[in-house]
Parts: sequence; C-alpha cells; structure tokens
Amino acid sequence: MNIRIKDLVKVYGDGYKALKGLNLEIEPGMFGLLGPNGAGKTTLMRIMTLLQNPSSGTILFDDYDILKDRKAIRSVLGYLPQDFRFFEKLKTWEFLDYGASLAGIKGTRKRGEVVDELLRKVGLYEVRDRWANRLSGGMKRRLGIAQAIVGDPKVIIVDEPTTGLDPEERIRFRNILSDVSDRDVIIILSTHIVGDISSTCKKLALLNKGELKFEGSPDDMIKLATGKVWEIFVTDRELQEVKEKYPIISTIPSEGGWEIQVVAEELEGFTGKAITPNIEHAYVYFMDYLLKDKMDMYSNKIGGELFN
Repeated sequence: MNIRIKDLVKVYGDGYKALKGLNLEIEPGMFGLLGPNGAGKTTLMRIMTLLQNPSSGTILFDDYDILKDRKAIRSVLGYLPQDFRFFEKLKTWEFLDYGASLAGIKGTRKRGEVVDELLRKVGLYEVRDRWANRLSGGMKRRLGIAQAIVGDPKVIIVDEPTTGLDPEERIRFRNILSDVSDRDVIIILSTHIVGDISSTCKKLALLNKGELKFEGSPDDMIKLATGKVWEIFVTDRELQEVKEKYPIISTIPSEGGWEIQVVAEELEGFTGKAITPNIEHAYVYFMDYLLKDKMDMYSNKIGGELFN
C-alpha cells in the first residue's frame, strides 16, 4: 500500500485555505506528521479518513481514489482520533467486539478470538470485563489503537495518541505502533510531541500554513540544526535579554543564574558552547526560521529535495 497526495486543496466556507496544493507520497512504515496549530494537519487527516472532501486535488490509496472508491478505502483504513470516546454501558471486550463487527469480522466465536488476541496485544486482557469508560487514560488510548487495528487495516491514522500519557504509557503505546508497522502497514502519526516522531518514524513531513515545508528523515531535520544549538549560562538580569533575542529550548536554575539552551545561527553577546542537537532542537530551529520566512537561504544546504 502506498499513498499519493496530489495537488490537495481545501478551502472552507469563510475563505480560509487550510491546504494549498499539497503533494506528498507515503510508503509503508511509520510516518510522522508535524506542524504548529493551523498547519493543516487536522484537515489533511479528516480528508484522508473520508470525514471531509477536498476542494480540489485527490488522494490515492494505491489505485483507490478518495473521490471515487470510498467504500474500498474504508475497508483498508483504521483511525484513532484525538477525542476518541467510548459508548457507555459497554465493557472493554464488548466495545472491541462491536468494533470487530463494524470491521466485517463475522461470527461470535471468530470475533471473540480476535478480541482476546488484540486485548492481549495491547495489555488489556486482564481488564476485559471493566467498563470501557472507567479505564485509565493510558488504557483508553490502548483500547483506541486496538479498535483502529482490528480487521488488519493497511492504513492506520492516529491523531495525538500520547497526549496526557505518562512516560511509561507513551513508551508502551509507541511499541504497540512499531509492532504493527512491521506488517507492511502505513501508520501516520500526527503529534505535537516531537520526541514521539524521532522514536518511531523513519520519515516525516512538516506542514505550515497549509503547505509542505519539509519532507525527510528525523536525521535530515537534525542536520539542519547542527552547530545552531547553544548551551549558555546567564544571570537573572541577562535571562530576559536572551529571551528577547533567541528561542529558548530549556531553562534550568543554577547557582547564581540559569543554564539555558538556545537556538541561534550565531551566538552574539554571550559565551557558550554548541551542543549536539536532537529532533526537538531541530524542530524549534526549523520552525523559528520558517515562520520568519528565513528558509530560502537553506534551500540547498541539505539537498533541495528536502524542501518545498
């Protein structure tokens, strides 16, 4: 299964243009979708899951066109929205059994086998008889991914899956997704937690104001920030000056002042050292210069194919 997004445009009734001729190809594996609020991520996912229609352009799931083959696409699609909710009065296994029925799995015995297998996979078998709406936040997200993968879909789209989860649950959730992605499945992960992308995704795309601004691997993005992330020590008086001059990534109180990490092309007026960037550093660096329309100078730095 491959996904090809072709010249995708979405204009809302008030004239707001959420997507502006988006072109993107997605292959099997984990694919990260990043971008600030208003970037167009939610609109793109709603079109991909057939909840909205584009104003123009289309998306192809192999040879299936979202404008013509909606039933066929629904049969290969799993979706976990950010505001995933449960029916009251359904136990955990009953909810997943209902999802299995919607996925076309026929026969009570067959569905029971599928439900039990999935509950074991996501670590919920021991609470199968608990009311679904009384599960913990992490358990609810795991049950959500179980309903998204029931029926073995070829494309799974998950929106902000680890928001509000503690670190242990985030790791568990990422491991479940990674296990599923080993089966020649496309998993599109939309999140504002950049660390989730670096831990799971081999490729990512970054949207801003409805346009594709970056496409490549996490390492490709990190290369952009090499030599651009600095660690410096400042006094209380200097801290405000730094905040006004540079994007600050972290601030740690220290004896006599603050140890901070900043993003900057060059460090001026302060003494510090360049540190090895990670994906969070790279995202801050990239978006700061992107939003300030300073990316033209970098369009050939890491290979022109990475930039729109």
